[in-house]
This record gives sequence, C-alpha cells and structure tokens, in this order.
Amino acid sequence: MTKMTLGSYPHMLGFEQLESLLERTAKSGNEGYPPFNIEQTSDYSYRITLAVAGFSENDLSITVEDRQLVIRGRQTDNGEDRVFLHRGIAARQFQRSFVLADRVEVGEATMENGLLHVDLTRARPETVVQTIQIKKG
Repeated sequence: MTKMTLGSYPHMLGFEQLESLLERTAKSGNEGYPPFNIEQTSDYSYRITLAVAGFSENDLSITVEDRQLVIRGRQTDNGEDRVFLHRGIAARQFQRSFVLADRVEVGEATMENGLLHVDLTRARPETVVQTIQIKKG
C-alpha cells in the first residue's frame, strides 16, 4: 500500500509545507507534563495556559522557533540538604511545543497562581480578488 500525500491530490496546490508541518507536529514528543489548556478568547485570539506550580518566571523560557512556540521549564534544586519523606510534587524539566499557523503571533505571557498564560493573536485575513486577463493566442 502506498502512502497518500497531499501532492497526490491535483486540487491541493502548494500544500507541501502543510504536510511537513503535520509530520513535525506528530514528532514533537510532547508528553503529558505539564498539563495545559487552549482556549479561544475571541474570533482572532487564543490563550494557552500551562500548570507550572513550583516554577518561577526565571525557571521558564518561551521562544518561537521556525513557526513553533516552545515553552521550556527547568527548576534549580536548591534544597540539596532537604530530606523528603514523600516527594509528590514534580520538579522535573519539561518542553512543550505548539505549531503556529501563518499569521499567528505570540503576544504577552503572564504568571498567575501557578499558571502560565501565553496569548496568541491571528491576523485578520484580507479579502483578495484578482482578475486574470485572457490573452489571444
């Protein structure tokens, strides 16, 4: 059985980049930590919220790399002399990746009650009508 690609569909012109984007998203390796929400806050804006209890602003980094929003967390364990009888609060590093569509821009990021909020906006599409002249051959 052969693999169907977007190039196999004659009416889908110029979508090769979408196919590689889908493959990259599938390989992003996101596991279940930390949990997150994605909400639509208006017709053209979104908010990603990650549960990052125990992380400070200095423990987190947010970058956009090749149309991919990457949020990383790394805690520094400064309690080397502490003895835990039970350690149920995760203190591990993480990386969460979100692929951004064209014209989606990352806005501000805020921390509130152990939650990291990252706001995104999508530019409104412009209506473009183009008339093509037909030349006599």
